[in-house]
Amino acid sequence: MTELNHLLDKDGTLQPDKLEETMQRLDEGKKEEILRNFDSFIGYLGRRIELAEKLGLNEEQLNALALKVASYLANHEEPRNSEEKLLKELWKVSSKEEQQVLSRALVNLARHTNN
Repeated sequence: MTELNHLLDKDGTLQPDKLEETMQRLDEGKKEEILRNFDSFIGYLGRRIELAEKLGLNEEQLNALALKVASYLANHEEPRNSEEKLLKELWKVSSKEEQQVLSRALVNLARHTNN
């Protein structure tokens, strides 16, 4: 079962309010594996985007979820590399609209990288 499954109710409806709880349940070893370097993070993100699309999430839902994930990471995780540090600093000084652009750009980067 993936993290994404924990964000869907039994009817397959996205429950973004469960994101923080789902992220906190991630095994520390798995989290470290994902976040240890930027390529691992982008690859993981790309695979999760593919899965979300296969489960029927639309672009708006993906972007909303990406915004929540980015916000969670910025507020709860310490950067493990220079790319993550830059993203966290950009996130901190960005308006809500700019954060939406940053999270959409990460989605696009992950899609491009995985193809």
